[in-house]
Amino acid sequence: MPELPEVETVRRGLADHLVGRTIRKVEVLHPRAARRHVGGDLDLIGRLRNKSVTGVRRRGKYLWLDVADARDRAAVVVHLGMSGQMLIARAGAPDHTHLRIRASLDDGNELRFVDQRTFGGWHVDDYAEPEDAVAQSSSLLPTSVAHIARDPFDPDFDAEATVSRIRTKHSEIKRVLLDQTVISGVGNIYADEALWRARLYGGRVADGISRPKLRELLTAVSDVMGEALAVGGTSFDALYVNVNGQSGYFERSLNAYGRAGQPCRRCGQMMRRESFMNRSSYFCPRCQRRSVRTG
Repeated sequence: MPELPEVETVRRGLADHLVGRTIRKVEVLHPRAARRHVGGDLDLIGRLRNKSVTGVRRRGKYLWLDVADARDRAAVVVHLGMSGQMLIARAGAPDHTHLRIRASLDDGNELRFVDQRTFGGWHVDDYAEPEDAVAQSSSLLPTSVAHIARDPFDPDFDAEATVSRIRTKHSEIKRVLLDQTVISGVGNIYADEALWRARLYGGRVADGISRPKLRELLTAVSDVMGEALAVGGTSFDALYVNVNGQSGYFERSLNAYGRAGQPCRRCGQMMRRESFMNRSSYFCPRCQRRSVRTG
């Protein structure tokens, strides 16, 4: 699944093309693309017809379009899955391979959801009740996203509160980083990169790590994702692209992920790979020792 830098890259591109546009027609071309929508594909089509796009927003890895008309407002929550792409194309342009949903816009463009593996999809969601009675509509969250924690790029992200929450977890620190209810936006790639920068082994137990070291780790999370965002995210193949079909370039700057058997760029020790949660973790056995006496 794309992580925060990739999703934010997509969000920015969509915002440039969609905000202020009206959806004239929607076609669901594969039933799995609408399987998360409770009312099915026909209801999804009806909920979106003639809606105006008022915003494109994100929390962590979760992306949605704010849509409204005179009678109704809702969120179109987009699950990119492993291979989902949100692309802008001119009406009449050749269909993309694996096109699953087409939304025709009032400016002659189309928003196309392309998904080779069909793990992703769209659903229309209502907004959760705000905790703050005076919350602005721009701060409302779709019900299905309301449980997701703030990410480090959220203006209201509280690093100290996040450190405190991490220290309540008697679990591996990498597992905690991947828990979207603790801190959102971090996936396998950027977890490995941040842990390498902070010189922390991902198997260390979170409640045994000092507050200063956890602050250093959160800074590394922000830094690595910020650098990735600046170059459009990380692309290992053609499955992750922005709305214009372009790949990101951060893969060239990875220090940990995917580098097993290569020398650590900091100390020269051979990087290692180990299995973790049905995935792979990459680390330097010298810089990221399995156990240490302090922090």
